[in-house]
Amino acid sequence: MDTVVERELELNMVLSPERSVPVPARLTYRTADPYAVHITFHIGSEHPVHWTFARELLVEGVFRPCGNGDVRIWPTKVEGRSVVLLALTSPDGEALLEASAAQLSAWLELTLRAAPPGSEAGQIAFDDELAELLSPAPAPARTDDLKLRDPSPAFGGESPRPADEPQDGEAWDREA
Repeated sequence: MDTVVERELELNMVLSPERSVPVPARLTYRTADPYAVHITFHIGSEHPVHWTFARELLVEGVFRPCGNGDVRIWPTKVEGRSVVLLALTSPDGEALLEASAAQLSAWLELTLRAAPPGSEAGQIAFDDELAELLSPAPAPARTDDLKLRDPSPAFGGESPRPADEPQDGEAWDREA
């Protein structure tokens, strides 16, 4: 059975040391994908932004700086509050996000209860996944009664033409 642990959380996108803007986000953890956490940022556009990375990275980042490359996470204090900073880098840009350490930790605790560290492999239904991969493909639909032919001249077929168009060698016989 797949357990899903979700939480809506407002993060702050840090624009400068003096300025940040709120960014609504949804944190999602699924025991069917036990090594990953998913964060969806709702940035006021038609298409939300999705990030997926290792749950272990987020757990470690609550306590000490970790990660390199696209995802870096570290705890800090901002105006006396404990926060966790997430630096995300992609070909489309970079973002520095600030999350409440208490809220993030509470959500992570729920994910750790759903799938304790070291039990993740047991959460994956390897036999089901393997059976699906190895199962024969469904039989294709019967096409006995269908005429499968591309009518375009580029593929050796004929171009559709109006019924009153002359064929090769015929002259136009139009009445004016």
